[in-house]
Amino acid sequence: MPSVQPFLPSVVDAMTELVPMQLARIVMNDLMNQYVIFLKEIDGERQFPIVIGFFEATNINLRVTAMERPDRPLTHDLIIGVTQSLGASVESVVITDFHDEVFLAVLRLKRDGEVIDVDARPSDAIAVAASFQPMLPIWVAKPVFDELAK
Repeated sequence: MPSVQPFLPSVVDAMTELVPMQLARIVMNDLMNQYVIFLKEIDGERQFPIVIGFFEATNINLRVTAMERPDRPLTHDLIIGVTQSLGASVESVVITDFHDEVFLAVLRLKRDGEVIDVDARPSDAIAVAASFQPMLPIWVAKPVFDELAK
C-alpha cells in the first residue's frame, strides 16, 4: 500500500495576526455548477470569494437559512459529534494560507485548555462553524487577507 503524505496547512503561530470575518453571502448557480461563499471582514467592507463544492454550499445554506435539517446527522454534524465525544469543543475556523489557487484552513478545537488545529477544507470548516448558534468565529491570517481582499 503506498504511503500518503497529508496535505497540511501552513502553521499559524501565536504571532500571526488574524482578521475576524463573517459569512457575507452564498452564491449557488446550479446552471453553471458553481458555488461560492463570500467572506467579509467584520470591521470593514473588504471581502473575498471562495469557490466550494455543491454539498458544502447546500449544507452551509441549510444551516444559515434555518431550514429543517434531515433526521440523521450529516457529515458536518458527525465531525461535531466525534469532537464532543472526545471531550473537545469546536472553537473557530482559521484560514491559514492561499497558494496555487487553493485555500488552506484548520478547524480549531480545544480540549483541557489545549488548542488543537485540525487540517480542513475551508468549506467544511465553515459548514461546521455554521452548525452553531451563533456561528463560530471565522478568522483569516492577515497575509492571506491582504493578498485577496478587495
